[in-house]
Amino acid sequence: MWGIIPAAGAGSRIQPLAFSKELLPVGSRFEGGAEHPRAVSEYLVERMLLGGATKLCFVISPGKSDILSYYGGGIGAADIAYVVQPQPAGLCDALFRAAPLVPETEPVIVGLPDTIWFPQDGFTRLPDDELSFLLFPVARPEFFDAVVTDGTGRVLEIRVKQREPRSSWIWGAIKMPGHVFHALHALWRKRERCDEYLGTLINAYLELGGRGRAVQAGEAYVDVGTLNGYREALQLLHADGPASETTPHASPRHAVRRTSGPADPLTFIPGGAPSPAP
Repeated sequence: MWGIIPAAGAGSRIQPLAFSKELLPVGSRFEGGAEHPRAVSEYLVERMLLGGATKLCFVISPGKSDILSYYGGGIGAADIAYVVQPQPAGLCDALFRAAPLVPETEPVIVGLPDTIWFPQDGFTRLPDDELSFLLFPVARPEFFDAVVTDGTGRVLEIRVKQREPRSSWIWGAIKMPGHVFHALHALWRKRERCDEYLGTLINAYLELGGRGRAVQAGEAYVDVGTLNGYREALQLLHADGPASETTPHASPRHAVRRTSGPADPLTFIPGGAPSPAP
């Protein structure tokens, strides 16, 4: 199984940084009895490994060699490949840079490396044989890609940052068979690469008869791409309040709803260079 990690963004919402935003220290991990900062992207990598990924592909921009130095050629039992997105051209363009590596016979999982979410085993909640979305409840879905479903969990539409999202559930992780990944790639090319956002491409796929499955198994979700989101991620990781607690003072863009589950054990160890300095 391939895990595709789009990490080519400039991170303009949280600049200035002296390193790639995917290496922003959030929380900590223990290595050799010592505590070290933990890069935010490690949370997604850990979840992908728990979800069964045996190969990871980071999509990076030309200036993000620090990600390559940090993770190296593998982590745990998974090999890591890197492909380059020459210039910012949206999420679809980034994801399909990995298309030459992915066979049609292997499942694909996708997540965003500047987010932290629970449960850790979320990818295992998604079926292997169809396009499926792990959904998370948020207070302000209009700032995300809200997923509209029918009563059976079938995806009807993705509302991309719409003022009237029609759903309080957003997608935070995706799984699909390899042949669906390539079908989406072909459709994107047929549409002359007009789709910057994945949600608009999915809508076109659904209109042509494709199917998507929504799984409302997400418990908490935070986007670490701004200073407010960074603070809320720290609150989420160290929260010890009761279940169904809503994080106080959440900003509109990064509102977090915690429904259950403890913080990560934070024992994940990357396979390469030292963690970036905070």
